[in-house]
Amino acid sequence: MLFAWLAAAAANCESRPSSQGYCYHLCNRSVGTGTKTGLKNKAAPCCCCSVDEVSKSTPKYSNVVQSSQLYLPVASLADRRQDSFLQGKVQLFSCILRARPALLAIHPWGNGAAFAPGVVRLYGCGTVNPGEMPEFSCYQNTSVMEDQNEDESPKKNTLWQISNGTSSVIVSRKRPSEGNYEKEKDLCIKYFDQWSESDQVEFVEHLISRMCHYQHGHINSYLKPMLQRDFITALPEQGLDHIAENILSYLDARSLCAAELVCKEWQRVISEGMLWKKLIERMVRTDPLWKGLSERRGWDQYLFKNRPTDGPPNSFYRSLYPKIIQDIETIESNWRCGRHNLQRIQCRSENSKGVYCLQYDDEKIISGLRDNSIKIWDKTSLECLKVLTGHTGSVLCLQYDERVIVTGSSDSTVRVWDVNTGEVLNTLIHHNEAVLHLRFSNGLMVTCSKDRSIAVWDMASPTDITLRRVLVGHRAAVNVVDFDDKYIVSASGDRTIKVWSTSTCEFVRTLNGHKRGIACLQYRDRLVVSGSSDNTIRLWDIECGACLRVLEGHEELVRCIRFDNKRIVSGAYDGKIKVWDLQAALDPRAPASTLCLRTLVEHSGRVFRLQFDEFQIISSSHDDTILIWDFLNVPPSAPNETRSPSRTYTYISR
Repeated sequence: MLFAWLAAAAANCESRPSSQGYCYHLCNRSVGTGTKTGLKNKAAPCCCCSVDEVSKSTPKYSNVVQSSQLYLPVASLADRRQDSFLQGKVQLFSCILRARPALLAIHPWGNGAAFAPGVVRLYGCGTVNPGEMPEFSCYQNTSVMEDQNEDESPKKNTLWQISNGTSSVIVSRKRPSEGNYEKEKDLCIKYFDQWSESDQVEFVEHLISRMCHYQHGHINSYLKPMLQRDFITALPEQGLDHIAENILSYLDARSLCAAELVCKEWQRVISEGMLWKKLIERMVRTDPLWKGLSERRGWDQYLFKNRPTDGPPNSFYRSLYPKIIQDIETIESNWRCGRHNLQRIQCRSENSKGVYCLQYDDEKIISGLRDNSIKIWDKTSLECLKVLTGHTGSVLCLQYDERVIVTGSSDSTVRVWDVNTGEVLNTLIHHNEAVLHLRFSNGLMVTCSKDRSIAVWDMASPTDITLRRVLVGHRAAVNVVDFDDKYIVSASGDRTIKVWSTSTCEFVRTLNGHKRGIACLQYRDRLVVSGSSDNTIRLWDIECGACLRVLEGHEELVRCIRFDNKRIVSGAYDGKIKVWDLQAALDPRAPASTLCLRTLVEHSGRVFRLQFDEFQIISSSHDDTILIWDFLNVPPSAPNETRSPSRTYTYISR
């Protein structure tokens, strides 16, 4: 690149008219008058230079490569040693920076340089435009260049061509005479071999420091392949197979496939290290979709075995991985297209119909009904396993874990049940009106009521639950609460969402935006998603209180809402369940028409509650049914029989 800049600087002088002649040496002195055209203009002798005319070479600089544009004298190595002009007075960069007529010179020190063994001097003037970078090329020939001070024997020459537009320069690089080179080289190698390693390194460092940049490049090209090591192959040879396996275990599937094709040794390390098995195990540990799929498909039994002999060979996991990917792609496609396998539970309420709340796991579904009962269903057979009675009003909300079920009722009480026996362990009487919602986690429980209050409870045990604080501030019934370690979030019929500190129970801020009462919300990390009787869904940033997006599509009150990392699922009094693209909803550039992925219509009454995961939605309704929408086990024969209409919304892939 540097040589190209020099050529451009020299070529620019061609189009620079002047009435003043110049010495084309470092002194830049005026030497006469006339119109110069490149270096063909004859200039008067300079007081500090011994060259009478540029176009006529002196004996000292007789090796001149001529072109139609420039003259490039090449001095021999012996001349360079003797010429005081060349001993440190040629300053390349100062010539370039002065940006005026100057001698552009370059010092390739020593043999092997770009124009070694001499000094190439470009006589020219002017500056270089960065946008007009010249081309630079090199080729070799066997022409003869004679020097008055050297042999007239033929020598191999390297011709370097520098071009800029129509200007070009051809520079000859002469190879020095061989002489006693081979003998001297053998002698040097003999001495070199006798030295210690540290002495050899010190000598080579000193030798390299005396070379030019061009030579450094050749050395770098020579050393680079020598420094590249196949460590995956080398490590097992040193008994370090486990290190090679550990390195390759960090690869993703695409990279692991490529690594298998490198060589047989890499393939052996991957196979014996069971790296496909480790990759699948890593995905199961970190991704809920993989974990759920392993449990539902049954291949989790082959994972996390301590001894390799306990499971199938690496080839089994190698063939299993693409099947898992295919399953995941099918699930995503089913969500987008609304393909599902529908199962229905008829609750058969005795007095009044309606399933107000539910929660499920892999084995059971627990539901709270309008007829005051709590029913536990087998998730596989859909049979009712147990009925819990004790409330004197409709069961409006519930939550359970591995030990207890906690329910809230329109009878104003909160009851705690043993999840295994169904026995009532505790009854909390605090609220004056119906308990509309509750949440508990890590020894803390929050309940809210139609009496406009929020109660915060400490749960030491199922039988030891004490009231910590009552939060007051809403002006209407508090319909829903949610919390984590930082905030308690409540929503009310007064159209507001209030944020409270979990640790101190102090009020933090109010989120305003809904035009009517708020019926549902979920809070996680910084995101709050709420549904209202104004038929809209709003996304909020809890830290700043800003409304990030408004989702419109439901025709009546949005009664229930849940979200995960990918989707928002909402249910409304219009009997519809809508699936929304969460990531698109958080992108302000996404068109509103692309946000709703699918509308599911199967309930004949209001949708009261829903819950979902990567594989299914389970919803309950005023029509006294619980529906299971399965997006994993979709019969391939009749996909259209259970496909819900898309209504007016379409999915656009991005």
